[in-house]
Amino acid sequence: MVNVDTAQHPQPDTAAPGTRSRIALIGTGGRSEMYIRAILGQHADVAELVALSDANPGRVEYYQRLIQELGAEGPADSFEPGNMTEYIRANAIDRVIVTTPDYTHADYIVEALEAGADVVVEKPLTIDAEGCRRITSAVAATGRNVVVTFNYRYSPRNSALKQVIQDGVIGKVTSIDFSWVLDTVHGADYFRRWHRDKQNSGGLLIHKASHHFDLVNWWIDDVPERVYASGGLRFYGAKNAAERGLGARPERGTTDEGTRDPFALDLREDERLRELYYDNERFDGYRRDQDVFTEGITIEDNLALTVDYDGGPTLSYSLNAHSPWEGYRVAVNGTEGRAELEVVERAAVVHSTDKKTVVDPSATPVDEDDAVRRNGERLVVQRHWEAAYEVPIVNGEGGHGGGDNLLLSDLFNGPGEDPLGRPSGYLDGLRSVSVGIAGNASLATELPVRISELGLGVELRRGRA
Repeated sequence: MVNVDTAQHPQPDTAAPGTRSRIALIGTGGRSEMYIRAILGQHADVAELVALSDANPGRVEYYQRLIQELGAEGPADSFEPGNMTEYIRANAIDRVIVTTPDYTHADYIVEALEAGADVVVEKPLTIDAEGCRRITSAVAATGRNVVVTFNYRYSPRNSALKQVIQDGVIGKVTSIDFSWVLDTVHGADYFRRWHRDKQNSGGLLIHKASHHFDLVNWWIDDVPERVYASGGLRFYGAKNAAERGLGARPERGTTDEGTRDPFALDLREDERLRELYYDNERFDGYRRDQDVFTEGITIEDNLALTVDYDGGPTLSYSLNAHSPWEGYRVAVNGTEGRAELEVVERAAVVHSTDKKTVVDPSATPVDEDDAVRRNGERLVVQRHWEAAYEVPIVNGEGGHGGGDNLLLSDLFNGPGEDPLGRPSGYLDGLRSVSVGIAGNASLATELPVRISELGLGVELRRGRA
C-alpha cells in the first residue's frame, strides 16, 4: 500500500506567484454553476476559467451565456471530453474541476493527474473499489493533489457540533445515531435522473450518503472499520407502484398528457432546468425528468447501516428517500453526556410548483407554513447530572448556511488555520466513500464487510503506510 498523507488538504493554486490558476471544468450540469460563479466573481483574482467541456454541447453553450452575463471579456474555450489530456498539456492547465456523473470520476481524475493537473472533484470521489485503487495509484505516481469538496463540513450547525465534540464537552464518543430523511421532491429526484441506475451512481450509499459518512468521520475524528447494511427499493419503481395500484403513468414529468402528478417534475416550469436540460435533449437524449415509478431503477430508497470505528464508537445510520419532510437528526453519545442536533430543511412538501422546483432545500432554503414542524435547527447538549442547554448556531450568507462560501475560499485561496479541520483532502474522500462501497458489498452478501478487505490501495487509518 502507498502512503498518501502528503495529499491531504486543499492546496492553493499551483500557478506562479502573482498569476492566476488556470482552470478547466469538465461536466456542465447543475453542480458546475457554483464553481463558475466563484471563479468569475469573488475569486477572479486567483483563478481563471480557461475552458469548459461536456459531451452535450448545448449545456456548454448554456454556461457560455452565463459567463458573458457575469462580465467575462469573451467566451471560455471548449474541448471534447476525449481530448482532455491534449488540452491540459497544450494550455498549461493547473487544475481540473470534475462535475461529471459519478461513474466517470475515476477516469477523469486519473487522466487529469497523469496529464499534469491537480483535481477538484464533486463528491463522491468514485463509486467502487477499483476506482479507488486507480486514483490512489495515480496520486502516488504523479504526486499531484486531489480535493473532494465536502461543503457540509462548513455548514455552521455541523461546525458547531464538531466544536462541542472536539472540546470534550461530552467526553469520549461511544456511539452515534444518525437519521437522514429526503422528502418527496429532493429524494424523488434521485429516481428521475441518471442516479437511478446503480452503475452510474453507486446508489444513495455512495452518491448521497458519502456526505453523511464524511461528517461522522470528521465529527469524531475516527476511521470506519466494519460495515453491515440492510435496505432495498421499497417505495419507488414499477413493482412498488403496481402493488399500490397506482395505474398507468406518463414516462416523464414534462408532458401535456393527463393530470399533473405530485411526483412529476415538469422541466418547463423552471427556467434554468428547461434551458439546461429540456432544451438540450436533442443532443444526447438525456431525460432529467423520468417518472419515479418506472422500470429500470436499481438503487435503494430505504437504507440502514451499522458502522464500527477503529477507535471504538459505533454508528447507527439510516436514510429514507420518500419522507414528507426533509432534514436530519444526529445524537452523539459520550462518556460525559450527549449532544443532539436536529435540522428541518423543509417542513412539508405540498403540491405547488413554486416549492417543488426547489429540489434541494439545504442549498436553497424555503419557508413553509407548518404549525407543527418548523424549518430550522437546534443543537442541544446535556452532560451527565446536569440540565440540558442549547448551543447557538450563527449562519452566514449563501448556500448551506454560508458554508459554500467558506469552502470556495479554502478551495481557491488555500486553507488557512482552521481549528476545526474543515478543509478535506482526498484521503477523506476515500474514507467517506469506503463506507458506501462496503455497504453495497454488505447488501449483496447480507454479511458484514471489513473495509480493510476492500483493497482500496491505501491504508485509511492515520499514520499507517
